[in-house]
Amino acid sequence: MFSRSTSMKSFQSVFIHNNHSLIFRRLRSTKSHYHDAALGSTVQPPVEVSSMARLPTRFLLRSLLLTSLMTSKVFLRPALAIISVLSTTKSAALNPDRNIPLNKLLRWTVYNHFCAGANKKEVSRTVADIKKIGYQGVILGYSKEIVLDHNEAMVRDGSGTSQYSDKCYEMVDEWKNGTLETLRMVGPGDFLAVKLTGAGPISVDAMMARQPMPEAMAKAVDEICIATEKQGSRLWLDAEQQVLQKGLDDWAIEIMRKHNNDDTPIVYNTIQGYLKESKANLDCHLNLAAKEGWTLGIKLVRGAYIEHETRSLIHDTQKDTDQSYDLIADTMLCRRMPSENKDLPFPKAALFLATHNAASATKAITTHQNRLLANKPTIMLECGQIQGMADELSCELVSNYERALANSSAANLTVPKAFKCMTWGSVSECMGYLHRRAIENRGAVERTQHMVTALRRELWRRIVG
Repeated sequence: MFSRSTSMKSFQSVFIHNNHSLIFRRLRSTKSHYHDAALGSTVQPPVEVSSMARLPTRFLLRSLLLTSLMTSKVFLRPALAIISVLSTTKSAALNPDRNIPLNKLLRWTVYNHFCAGANKKEVSRTVADIKKIGYQGVILGYSKEIVLDHNEAMVRDGSGTSQYSDKCYEMVDEWKNGTLETLRMVGPGDFLAVKLTGAGPISVDAMMARQPMPEAMAKAVDEICIATEKQGSRLWLDAEQQVLQKGLDDWAIEIMRKHNNDDTPIVYNTIQGYLKESKANLDCHLNLAAKEGWTLGIKLVRGAYIEHETRSLIHDTQKDTDQSYDLIADTMLCRRMPSENKDLPFPKAALFLATHNAASATKAITTHQNRLLANKPTIMLECGQIQGMADELSCELVSNYERALANSSAANLTVPKAFKCMTWGSVSECMGYLHRRAIENRGAVERTQHMVTALRRELWRRIVG
C-alpha cells in the first residue's frame, strides 16, 4: 500500500494538470523551476522538450524505417512469411547462424532493433544503452527453444511402463541453466522473463493435464526463484495458449504462495485481457492471496496467442478487449475485492502494465496518481513495452518519471517506472521470437500510423533544430 508523501503537492501541479494528455504530447514551457541535481542549482526548463529526444539518432532512423514498413500491409504480410520461413527452416542456406551475409542483413535490420544480443557481452552493452536512455529497468528473456523428437521423449522400463527419457530431464537442466544465465545479465530491480514450457515435455505434459508441478520442475523453479530474490531482481511467468494456461495458473499460484512473502512480489503471473475469463482469473488470484496472506504480482497484457486460440474464448470486439484490460487494471489499482469476498482485506499486490496502448496507459496512470494525491490506498504500478516498439509511449513514460522526480524532494516518489522488454539469443534462435511478436502485435501495428508520425516529427525536429 502506498500513501501520499509531503512531496505530492509539488508533483500535483505537474502531473494532474496534464494527465489527460499524458501520451504523445510535447511538453510546453512552464513558469515553475526545477532543481538540477548535477549542477546543484535551480534552472529554467527548456521552452519545449521532446520526450523522444533521448533516443540515439541511429535508433531513431532505424525505428522510422521499420515502423513505416510495418504499418504497410503490402510489406507486412510478405515480411511475416519470410520471418516464418527463417524461424522454421532446416536449410543451412537459410539459417542465419550459418549464412554470414544473411546474418549481417538481419542484424542490421530487425535483430539489433528488437533483440538484446547473442551473448553476455552484447546483452550487457544493450542493457547499459537502454538504461542510459533513461529507462528504469529491463525485462530479459532467453529465446532458445529446445525441440525434442517425440520418439525420444518416452522410453519403456523393464516392466514395459512408459516413462520420460534421460533427454527430457536433461532438457529441464538445460532450461534451468539458460534461465539462470539470463538472470545474471540483469540487475537489481530488473525482471527475468520465464517461459515454463521451455523446459520441455515434462513441463508441457503436466501443465496440459493440470497436474501438480513435477519434482524436477519444482526443484528447478525453486532454484531460479531463490537466485532471483538473492540478486534483488524479479521474474514474471510468460503466458501460454489456453490449452496450457489453466495449468500454468495453478503452478503460478503455487510459486507465488511459496516465494511472494514480502511487500514487493518476486514472482508475477501473466493475465491476458483479451480472454473472456480474464477478470474471473484475476478474482481467483485475489481471493487466494487475500485468504492465504501472500503477495500477488500481476503482469497485464492484452493477448499473446491470438492467432492460435479458440475464437470463442476471446472477446468479440476490440472494444470489449480494451474494456476488459482497463477493468482489470482499475480493479487492482483501486484495490477492489471480488463481490463474494468484498469484506476481505485487499492483499499486498503489484501490477506491471505491459501495453503499447496509450489510452490504457493514460487511464491506469491517472487512476494511480489520483488515488495517491487523494491519500487513497493503491498498489505499486510499473509499465513496459517491447524493445523497438511504441518508443513514443515509452519515452513519454520516462519523461514523466524524470519530471516528477525533478519537481519533488522525495526520493521514493511513487511514479510508475518505465521498462523495456527484450530477448537474447543467436539470430537464428530469435527468429521464432520475432515472428511471434509480429503476429501478436500485427493488429496494433496496422493501426499505429501515429507512431510513424511521431518518429518523423522527431527526425524533423533534429534536422531543423
